[in-house]
Amino acid sequence: MADAAQDGIGEVLIVTGMSGAGRSTAANALEDLDWYVVDNLPPQMLRPLLDLADRVGGALPRVAAVVDVRGRDLFAELPEVMRSLRDGSRVRLVFLDASDEVLVRRFEAVRRPHPLQGDGTILDGIRLERDRLSAVRESADVIIDTSHHNIHQLATQVAELFSAEGSARHTLTVMSFGFKYGLPPDADMVADMRFLPNPFWNEELRALTGEDEAVRDFVLEQEGAAEFIDAYAAALDPVISGYQRENKRHSTVAVGCTGGKHRSVATAIELAQRLRALPGVAVRVKHRDLGRE
Repeated sequence: MADAAQDGIGEVLIVTGMSGAGRSTAANALEDLDWYVVDNLPPQMLRPLLDLADRVGGALPRVAAVVDVRGRDLFAELPEVMRSLRDGSRVRLVFLDASDEVLVRRFEAVRRPHPLQGDGTILDGIRLERDRLSAVRESADVIIDTSHHNIHQLATQVAELFSAEGSARHTLTVMSFGFKYGLPPDADMVADMRFLPNPFWNEELRALTGEDEAVRDFVLEQEGAAEFIDAYAAALDPVISGYQRENKRHSTVAVGCTGGKHRSVATAIELAQRLRALPGVAVRVKHRDLGRE
């Protein structure tokens, strides 16, 4: 395989660990961070996976594979495969762990047997798995103890550890719309700009939109417009921060006026500009009803 530090694979994560310690949550969090994730992969398939990713160039810059005891006897070869993969490649092994007591409680909560318990108890399965994984755990680059984590806290920790440098932890869409066409069904928050004078009644502005400077100046110079945008942006700051803590990675702020052409468009553009200053937030603007009659 070509050196993964070249134009092919940039990073490779092997995610493993104790059953019930949060591998699925970690895998989902990595997918949200735009990692290419393959679940329940036998260790022997890691090399072909990385060879394939290397051949497609930059299309798969970050690859994560979840490998665990569901692979049965095949799993025993993971330490040897890891030693081979680490030779010249940016491969890291992430091990998820939790206390026996916590793992037992989690299996009992979902009413599922441990994959290795056989005719024994859940604790028998956990102890057997821990014994099989001892060498793998010792070779791990990152160990995450999830004993005191809920799924949101684990996802947040994964995001903190494996986000691309400078990447956003939350994507915010600021969407303008017209109330006469209905509320956007995917809106998390809605702002109503119909308290401002409507440029539609100004013949010089009627044919223009909120993307035009003349309309933006007209809207933003109205009494209460700047104060509202300042206050609304300030109010959204703790909301977006809370979304990040709760691992909600996408949200939509809908800004409406009557037809979605003037006031909402101008306000959405200005509001988005303010919100781009928030750390860890990627802001995009969408005009849902612009161009509709």
